[in-house]
Amino acid sequence: MRKRIITHTTQSDMSPEEEWLDLENLAQVEFSSEDASHPIESALKPGAGAGWRALKPGRQIVRLLFDKPLRIRRIHLAFDEDERRRTQEFLLRWSSDSGGSYREIVRQQYNFSPPDNTREIEDYEVDLVGLTVLEISISPDISGEGARASIAELLLA
Repeated sequence: MRKRIITHTTQSDMSPEEEWLDLENLAQVEFSSEDASHPIESALKPGAGAGWRALKPGRQIVRLLFDKPLRIRRIHLAFDEDERRRTQEFLLRWSSDSGGSYREIVRQQYNFSPPDNTREIEDYEVDLVGLTVLEISISPDISGEGARASIAELLLA
Protein backbone atom coordinates (compact mmCIF):
# COMPACT_ATOMS: atom_id res chain seq x y z
CA MET A 1 0.00 0.00 0.00
CA ARG A 2 1.26 3.47 -0.88
CA LYS A 3 0.68 6.02 1.84
CA ARG A 4 1.21 9.74 2.13
CA ILE A 5 0.51 12.19 4.94
CA ILE A 6 -1.61 15.15 3.92
CA THR A 7 -0.28 18.38 5.34
CA HIS A 8 -2.58 21.25 6.06
CA THR A 9 -1.15 24.68 5.21
CA THR A 10 -2.11 27.53 7.48
CA GLN A 11 -1.18 31.18 7.24
CA SER A 12 1.53 30.73 9.85
CA ASP A 13 3.02 27.79 7.88
CA MET A 14 3.57 29.87 4.74
CA SER A 15 7.11 30.87 4.00
CA PRO A 16 7.86 34.57 4.31
CA GLU A 17 10.48 34.05 1.60
CA GLU A 18 7.78 33.39 -1.00
CA GLU A 19 8.80 33.95 -4.60
CA TRP A 20 6.83 37.17 -5.01
CA LEU A 21 6.17 38.43 -8.52
CA ASP A 22 8.07 41.48 -9.74
CA LEU A 23 4.96 43.61 -10.17
CA GLU A 24 6.86 46.70 -11.29
CA ASN A 25 7.97 44.86 -14.44
CA LEU A 26 4.84 42.78 -15.01
CA ALA A 27 2.11 45.40 -14.72
CA GLN A 28 1.04 48.99 -15.06
CA VAL A 29 -0.59 50.54 -12.02
CA GLU A 30 -3.59 52.84 -12.00
CA PHE A 31 -4.71 54.62 -8.83
CA SER A 32 -7.19 57.29 -7.90
CA SER A 33 -4.78 59.26 -5.70
CA GLU A 34 -1.19 59.06 -4.44
CA ASP A 35 0.80 60.87 -1.77
CA ALA A 36 4.23 61.54 -3.34
CA SER A 37 5.97 60.57 -0.10
CA HIS A 38 4.19 57.16 -0.12
CA PRO A 39 4.32 55.94 -3.75
CA ILE A 40 2.67 52.71 -4.87
CA GLU A 41 6.07 51.14 -5.64
CA SER A 42 6.85 50.93 -1.93
CA ALA A 43 3.84 48.61 -1.40
CA LEU A 44 4.67 46.25 -4.27
CA LYS A 45 8.00 44.89 -2.97
CA PRO A 46 8.58 43.20 0.39
CA GLY A 47 10.40 45.55 2.75
CA ALA A 48 10.56 48.38 0.20
CA GLY A 49 9.29 51.18 2.43
CA ALA A 50 6.27 52.63 4.17
CA GLY A 51 3.80 51.55 1.50
CA TRP A 52 1.29 53.46 -0.59
CA ARG A 53 -0.98 56.19 0.74
CA ALA A 54 -3.69 58.21 -0.97
CA LEU A 55 -3.25 61.96 -1.22
CA LYS A 56 -6.92 62.66 -0.55
CA PRO A 57 -9.38 61.11 1.91
CA GLY A 58 -12.24 58.81 0.97
CA ARG A 59 -12.69 55.72 -1.19
CA GLN A 60 -9.70 54.86 -3.40
CA ILE A 61 -8.92 52.37 -6.15
CA VAL A 62 -5.62 50.72 -7.00
CA ARG A 63 -5.60 48.63 -10.17
CA LEU A 64 -2.83 46.39 -11.55
CA LEU A 65 -3.01 45.91 -15.34
CA PHE A 66 -0.85 42.97 -16.37
CA ASP A 67 1.07 42.97 -19.65
CA LYS A 68 0.12 39.33 -20.25
CA PRO A 69 -2.31 36.97 -18.51
CA LEU A 70 -0.92 35.36 -15.36
CA ARG A 71 -1.75 32.57 -12.98
CA ILE A 72 -1.77 33.76 -9.37
CA ARG A 73 -1.85 31.41 -6.38
CA ARG A 74 -1.36 33.78 -3.45
CA ILE A 75 -2.34 37.35 -2.59
CA HIS A 76 -0.83 39.04 0.45
CA LEU A 77 -2.15 42.38 1.72
CA ALA A 78 -1.11 44.38 4.77
CA PHE A 79 -2.66 47.59 6.06
CA ASP A 80 -1.29 49.82 8.83
CA GLU A 81 -3.01 52.53 10.88
CA ASP A 82 -1.37 53.95 13.99
CA GLU A 83 -3.15 57.30 14.26
CA ARG A 84 -6.93 56.89 14.52
CA ARG A 85 -9.72 54.45 15.32
CA ARG A 86 -11.69 53.50 12.25
CA THR A 87 -13.42 50.67 10.40
CA GLN A 88 -11.98 50.03 6.96
CA GLU A 89 -13.51 48.00 4.15
CA PHE A 90 -11.81 46.75 1.03
CA LEU A 91 -13.00 44.88 -2.02
CA LEU A 92 -10.55 42.75 -3.97
CA ARG A 93 -11.61 41.62 -7.44
CA TRP A 94 -10.07 40.33 -10.65
CA SER A 95 -10.62 40.20 -14.37
CA SER A 96 -9.47 37.83 -17.10
CA ASP A 97 -10.73 40.04 -19.95
CA SER A 98 -8.79 43.27 -19.32
CA GLY A 99 -11.48 44.78 -17.12
CA GLY A 100 -14.52 43.96 -19.26
CA SER A 101 -15.97 41.99 -16.36
CA TYR A 102 -14.85 41.34 -12.78
CA ARG A 103 -15.15 38.54 -10.24
CA GLU A 104 -15.05 39.29 -6.54
CA ILE A 105 -12.32 37.58 -4.50
CA VAL A 106 -13.15 39.02 -1.08
CA ARG A 107 -14.89 41.93 0.63
CA GLN A 108 -13.56 42.48 4.13
CA GLN A 109 -14.16 44.92 7.00
CA TYR A 110 -12.00 45.29 10.09
CA ASN A 111 -11.30 47.76 12.87
CA PHE A 112 -8.15 49.68 13.64
CA SER A 113 -7.85 50.66 17.32
CA PRO A 114 -4.46 52.27 17.97
CA PRO A 115 -2.31 51.68 19.91
CA ASP A 116 -3.38 48.04 20.34
CA ASN A 117 -4.65 47.08 16.88
CA THR A 118 -2.66 48.89 14.20
CA ARG A 119 -1.97 46.23 11.53
CA GLU A 120 -4.23 44.01 9.45
CA ILE A 121 -2.74 41.22 7.36
CA GLU A 122 -4.81 39.36 4.79
CA ASP A 123 -3.32 36.35 3.03
CA TYR A 124 -5.31 34.43 0.43
CA GLU A 125 -4.58 31.20 -1.36
CA VAL A 126 -6.24 31.51 -4.77
CA ASP A 127 -6.06 29.99 -8.22
CA LEU A 128 -6.62 32.84 -10.65
CA VAL A 129 -5.91 31.63 -14.18
CA GLY A 130 -5.62 34.21 -16.95
CA LEU A 131 -5.48 37.20 -14.59
CA THR A 132 -5.22 40.46 -16.57
CA VAL A 133 -6.45 42.98 -13.96
CA LEU A 134 -6.40 42.96 -10.15
CA GLU A 135 -8.30 45.76 -8.44
CA ILE A 136 -8.54 46.78 -4.81
CA SER A 137 -11.12 49.33 -3.74
CA ILE A 138 -10.58 50.75 -0.24
CA SER A 139 -13.06 52.67 1.90
CA PRO A 140 -10.68 53.76 4.68
CA ASP A 141 -13.44 54.76 7.12
CA ILE A 142 -16.96 53.48 6.53
CA SER A 143 -18.31 56.20 8.86
CA GLY A 144 -17.35 58.72 6.18
CA GLU A 145 -14.81 60.64 8.24
CA GLY A 146 -11.70 61.97 6.48
CA ALA A 147 -9.30 59.00 6.65
CA ARG A 148 -6.85 58.36 3.84
CA ALA A 149 -6.51 54.89 2.34
CA SER A 150 -3.17 53.11 2.46
CA ILE A 151 -1.62 49.74 1.62
CA ALA A 152 1.53 48.67 3.44
CA GLU A 153 2.05 45.60 1.22
CA LEU A 154 0.43 44.19 -1.92
CA LEU A 155 2.30 41.04 -2.97
CA LEU A 156 1.39 38.30 -5.43
CA ALA A 157 2.82 34.87 -6.08
